[in-house]
Amino acid sequence: MRSRLVTHLQEPVFGALADPTRRAVLDLLRVGPLPAGAIARQFAVSRPAISKHLGILRRARIVREQRQGRMRFYHLNAEPLRAVDSWLERYRGFWQSNLATLKTFVESEYSKKAPARRKRRKRKT
Repeated sequence: MRSRLVTHLQEPVFGALADPTRRAVLDLLRVGPLPAGAIARQFAVSRPAISKHLGILRRARIVREQRQGRMRFYHLNAEPLRAVDSWLERYRGFWQSNLATLKTFVESEYSKKAPARRKRRKRKT
């Protein structure tokens, strides 16, 4: 049962990206279009399984299918990923702030320990 407190995003792109195999397919297609067989050879799952993954990506419009004779070539369509980028934008400030705080903490801890390291090095020489 879905929690009523959790926002359910209607964009199919989020569901398509939920699976690691589909994300790996997108990584392959970043380089350029590939035929379905070449995509399937990259994975240790059956061709029908890859075909299902490609279908989900196609329905989410993240990939486009182009038929050339008997072959089907798949192309990355990054436009639907803008919805993901837009959603993630809300969290970038959070991460930038926390990473800046972490950086400050690490640098202050390092500067506290640096004089002790220099003293130890001087003793050895």
